[in-house]
Amino acid sequence: MVLPVVYVDLPRALEAELFGDGIEQKLRGIGRLVRRGDGSVDGDSDARLRAEVLITGWGSAPLPERLGLEDRLRLVVHSAGTIRALAPQGLLSSGVRVSQASAGMAQSVAELALYMTIARLRDLDRIDRAMAAAHDWVGADFGLGRTLAGATVGVVGASRVGRAYLRLVVAAGSDVLVYDPYLDDQEAKSLGARLVPLETLLSQSVVVALHAPVREETRHMLDAQSLALIPDGGLVINTARAALVDTDALLAEVRSGRLSAAVDVFDKEPLPPDSEWWQLPNVLLTPHLGARTWHSRRTQGAIVIDEIRRYLNGLDLRHEVLPDTYDLMA
Repeated sequence: MVLPVVYVDLPRALEAELFGDGIEQKLRGIGRLVRRGDGSVDGDSDARLRAEVLITGWGSAPLPERLGLEDRLRLVVHSAGTIRALAPQGLLSSGVRVSQASAGMAQSVAELALYMTIARLRDLDRIDRAMAAAHDWVGADFGLGRTLAGATVGVVGASRVGRAYLRLVVAAGSDVLVYDPYLDDQEAKSLGARLVPLETLLSQSVVVALHAPVREETRHMLDAQSLALIPDGGLVINTARAALVDTDALLAEVRSGRLSAAVDVFDKEPLPPDSEWWQLPNVLLTPHLGARTWHSRRTQGAIVIDEIRRYLNGLDLRHEVLPDTYDLMA
């Protein structure tokens, strides 16, 4: 029996994080493993298209809109999150199936958002910096912090990460509001939240956490007018995508001291040395590391292997991106 070619388009370091040392063992008997650059797949300049199954990740080069007649690619399994920069929507209608492993990242990103929420509500990041700078017991004069219990938390987007974060803040005793045009009242209630319009969420929430995908209608959904609805002392958490927020408008609110923020994603990454974000005391910054945990990596890897097995055995994929869900899942 000739096994299908499974092309691994990943740096070795990322491959090890996802699969440990055993990707060959995991694929044994179901696929013939080929790695980037080993030259063992016949074809032209993009050997990936000559494999039946392609594993991609951060940094993989974009795929074409359409396949050539000689191309054999039938399944792309993306080990990371969004596939928009990798797989054009037209590829999905040209006989190639696409799956993604973003579900494996949800809990880690949600936990980072929870940490950011608690740290900023308690001013822990500023207190830590003050103590380190003074080498002294300082910070008690920063005023009283706030708890999640009893706080109104607004979750924008009931995505996988949004739902994971929602579960965490519900468990902490928060009063949770959610905005998502694809969610209904009953499902929101089952998640422990109240479904409300975006304007209501913003005007009533102490914490606003962004977990929505970037679409035309969500780009800069938090602009100056929207941010002005958040009560004084409010907190904006963004571990999703920078494009959801008008950065200049958020900077103005944070600079004034009216709002604070915790941000993991930026318009320019890495964040430039001259960025104003570095100068603001009421901001917690992280370098786009929401999913950077061992748990996430191994869960993502397990999803990739399971999707390949399911495809080769004629079973439904659990994480397939379909043409009609491309904008939501990508």
